[in-house]
Amino acid sequence: MMGSRYEWSLLILRVVLGITFLIHGVAKFQMGLGNVAGWFESIGILGFLGYVVAFIELFGGIALIFGIGTRVVSVLIALVLLGAIFKAKLSLGFMGSEAAGYELDVALLSIAGVLLISGSQLFALDKKLFGSAKEIKSN
Repeated sequence: MMGSRYEWSLLILRVVLGITFLIHGVAKFQMGLGNVAGWFESIGILGFLGYVVAFIELFGGIALIFGIGTRVVSVLIALVLLGAIFKAKLSLGFMGSEAAGYELDVALLSIAGVLLISGSQLFALDKKLFGSAKEIKSN
């Protein structure tokens, strides 16, 4: 068998989180990074962080889909989500009323946390490029 149920579960979480953030990153690039930076400034965040977030979402999403740096990318995505929750959505409430609340952000943050703790090696390029974590530690 090609991986345990546990690894298949992690693969599903990794790919879903990757696709979600890839799409969000593409959307930011389509909006124009200057517009994203302007929106960040309008809510009291340094504008250049809009560029940083867009790149994390786009390239982090791609990296997760292919299983490259899953734990590192998961930390970066968790930081983006924490920023979104505390700077943009907390005041809207968990479910929001006129706009989306932070319920999806909490779910995605949970997925990032699982991937940070457990990693995901099934169909991961990390495993092909760098070997498994056990092999790296033994060298």
